[in-house]
Amino acid sequence: MTTRLLSGIRVLDMTNVLAGPYCGYQLVLLGADVVKIEVPGSGDLARQLGADPELNAQGLGASFLAQNAGKRSVEIDLKDPEGKERFGALVATADVLLENFRPGVLARLGFPWERLHELNPALVYCAISGFGQSGPMAHRPAYDQIIQGLAGMMSVTGSEPDHPLRAGFPVSDTVGGLAAAMAICAALVDRRRTGDGHMLDISMLETSASVMGWVVSNFLITGQEPEPMGNDNATAAPSGAFPTSSGLINIAANKQEQFVTLCRLLGRDDLVTDARFATREARKANREALNHEIAEGLRRHPAIEWEELLSRAGVPAARVLTVAEMVELDQLEARHFFTDVAFPGPGRTGRTLRLSGNGVVVDGEPCAPDAPPPTLGQHTDEVLAEVAARAAAADAQLDQAGALE
Repeated sequence: MTTRLLSGIRVLDMTNVLAGPYCGYQLVLLGADVVKIEVPGSGDLARQLGADPELNAQGLGASFLAQNAGKRSVEIDLKDPEGKERFGALVATADVLLENFRPGVLARLGFPWERLHELNPALVYCAISGFGQSGPMAHRPAYDQIIQGLAGMMSVTGSEPDHPLRAGFPVSDTVGGLAAAMAICAALVDRRRTGDGHMLDISMLETSASVMGWVVSNFLITGQEPEPMGNDNATAAPSGAFPTSSGLINIAANKQEQFVTLCRLLGRDDLVTDARFATREARKANREALNHEIAEGLRRHPAIEWEELLSRAGVPAARVLTVAEMVELDQLEARHFFTDVAFPGPGRTGRTLRLSGNGVVVDGEPCAPDAPPPTLGQHTDEVLAEVAARAAAADAQLDQAGALE
């Protein structure tokens, strides 16, 4: 059963590549009807992005497939008068409009917020951009890496001599999309109270700064300049990645009792009474020496054995996995995190596409897509027919109301 928390909500998704499409995908997973508005003949740039050149050439790049399952695709040319008319009709019957153009682009196409609100006073309009709709940087182009650098993320990632480093995945795009999805859901709740829509302005720079919480707050509150610490945790020790006889293991013995247990299991009770390591602050001050002692003890067994032993004893610990190893975790299988859908496009009968969920389980059911990503323009006739039917029904209601007056 697919989660239907947003059942009956129609979202027009005009976005490209990642932040916006990721937002739209979260809304799909929560049950919304997400209609992807795409440029005729080309569509979302992500259709051309991914590790398989053949899929890219077919407009089904892996980057697109990852974020667009369950959506419907409609081709509309907003530079064409007929396209503008069709788009206006779609807006009039939608609940949410989502876009990630540069600020001002949609307005120049004839649809500023005032026009959108006139067409549909209950519309929730969400604009995602690199820097927000206002401010001196608003009109700059931005991609994830640009935002990671400006937000200070890269300055605290890595270690000497290899820093600054970007995160190994587009974290700024992702958190921007999550923030947008959260704001849209909140605006829809408020609309039930007031009947009015909202204009939501999402800045990737600001959402990225927001998720850096502790790092930023340490500077703002204490004046401490953050430094890159590689795999170590600035708030505790031992807390980081350690070599074993086979593989790396992350250990976060952040509490005193966890540190004591770790030392006992390593056969190093002497570390507990060593003045250099006796307290949290002492351990942080002597982190390098402590990490050396811990690593020496861990070399007796492989990471998988330490993971089981330490976890059973209440010490947070787990192997450092590759993506290929992660997707095989029994935990993810048990919670049905991945879902298989039919592979989109003709000529692929029997081939399946495995997609990620979002880690949300509602009433015992994980959020999952119930349809594959769309081919370009696949649902144009279908959606436009629905819009025409809704418009006809609305006109009939007005005529009936007029007759009763």
